[in-house]
Amino acid sequence: MKFIKYTFILALIACVFYVAGQYASEPYIKLRGETMGTYYNIKILTSKDKTIIDQAIKKELAAINSQMSVFEDDSEISRLNQAKAGEWITLSPELSYVLKSADKVYKRSQGHFDPSVGPLVDLWGFGVNKVRQKPDDKLIAETLKTTGFDKLEFSQDYLKVKKLNDTVYINLSAIAKGYGVDRISEWLLQKGLTDFVVEIGGEVRAHGRRSADANGWFIGMVEPVGDNQDMQKAAYIITLQNSSVATSGDYRNYFYIDNQRYSHTISPKTGRPVTNNIGSVTVFAKKCMNADAYATAIMSLGEDEGLKFAKQYNLPIIMFVRTDDGGLKTIITPEAEPYLEKISQ
Repeated sequence: MKFIKYTFILALIACVFYVAGQYASEPYIKLRGETMGTYYNIKILTSKDKTIIDQAIKKELAAINSQMSVFEDDSEISRLNQAKAGEWITLSPELSYVLKSADKVYKRSQGHFDPSVGPLVDLWGFGVNKVRQKPDDKLIAETLKTTGFDKLEFSQDYLKVKKLNDTVYINLSAIAKGYGVDRISEWLLQKGLTDFVVEIGGEVRAHGRRSADANGWFIGMVEPVGDNQDMQKAAYIITLQNSSVATSGDYRNYFYIDNQRYSHTISPKTGRPVTNNIGSVTVFAKKCMNADAYATAIMSLGEDEGLKFAKQYNLPIIMFVRTDDGGLKTIITPEAEPYLEKISQ
């Protein structure tokens, strides 16, 4: 596969998306709230009652949290984390589906996507433990011994699971937001709402159209200026229709110690924040859950191995790599080019 490389002054590496409201010409329902430790934004082209839809979506999101959130002690994933080794646990169909999908990406990426890195995420202060710190080498090495998604054993149908080690701890943050986007999107489709865009923590899925005279939805991608929302400017706009997009990057959740920058993406191989030159990876897919997981895997793999991985599985990706002179190199796989042909500045 031939990879096409471009260099832009303004980089398309943000995971924050927005719907360009100036194009709206139809009645919309706009919903916003908090879930999974982040925010969600939903825009639906409909004249149906907003209150009823809002309440139903909040109920769905609460159900997802009750299954997937490590921040809730009585959630289904927390009960799995608290289980003893060798104890078979019956999974809900929803958690079974997510864990099966996670296992698939874990195996495909040879462990670079690994939801069992939860203890390492906490160790660095990016998870349930919010104390940002640089652990010593011995503590990292000891924690690495407790990780590995292969320390879970699944039944053939993935409806049951048991831990092979008491200390195995699963954090689904790198796939659950995408799953949440898909679940809300599927709920909307089932209710006959076919024109909408759903975003949770920067992961997006869009269906139908934004207006009667247009196809798809305008999704903005912003300049890589870090966490300051007031400084962010839209660098590009694409049109997304019946598709999803997710981004993993090193520029949003990070901290400094002794002038060294540490990002929230933890390598399952080293137990440390990734240190490659990738600024971000954006992945397009039909399901947002898959885009979410693959973006994390490629971020961990690094530029060369990440491109090989994208080639192997025909993934549409946009990768932004920091160069030695302080610039950014943009790498676009052929599968992603159709999305960029719709870009306007």
